[in-house]
Amino acid sequence: MYKIPTDVQRIGRDIAPEQLRYHTKRVLVAKEFTFDSAHHLHCYEGKCQNLHGHTYRVLVTMSGAPDERGLTIDFADMKRIAKSRIIDPLDHQYLNEVLPPMNTTAENMVVWMFEQLELALEEEGFAPRVRLEEVKLWETPTSYAAATRAMMEEL
Repeated sequence: MYKIPTDVQRIGRDIAPEQLRYHTKRVLVAKEFTFDSAHHLHCYEGKCQNLHGHTYRVLVTMSGAPDERGLTIDFADMKRIAKSRIIDPLDHQYLNEVLPPMNTTAENMVVWMFEQLELALEEEGFAPRVRLEEVKLWETPTSYAAATRAMMEEL
């Protein structure tokens, strides 16, 4: 049986501010998004050479040690950054027109997404405490491309 609390915990009375951060270990935090877009591929023999659409799924993973509140990055900040930098600019768009000149493959798009998100973390002052670790882009429910920090740092 569930016990209904009679009082809520309060800072300064029940928990000290220095107790909010339980640890200083680096942890992963992730947020998932979807968007719908159309595109076609150049120099491709098959169905994808024709204009078609997808419901894309994006998983953004960041890492960092928690701040004094115990947060690595607020999920609301992750959402705001991802929506403004990659989701809103691509949602219900013709990708061949709105992305930089490229073949709009999942492999090209996921690297562009990684670059956009990493730049946003730097511009907003989250970096270097918060790092972008991985972006996964599903083009279909069973097919995705990924860009990781290690891959992006390779020469």
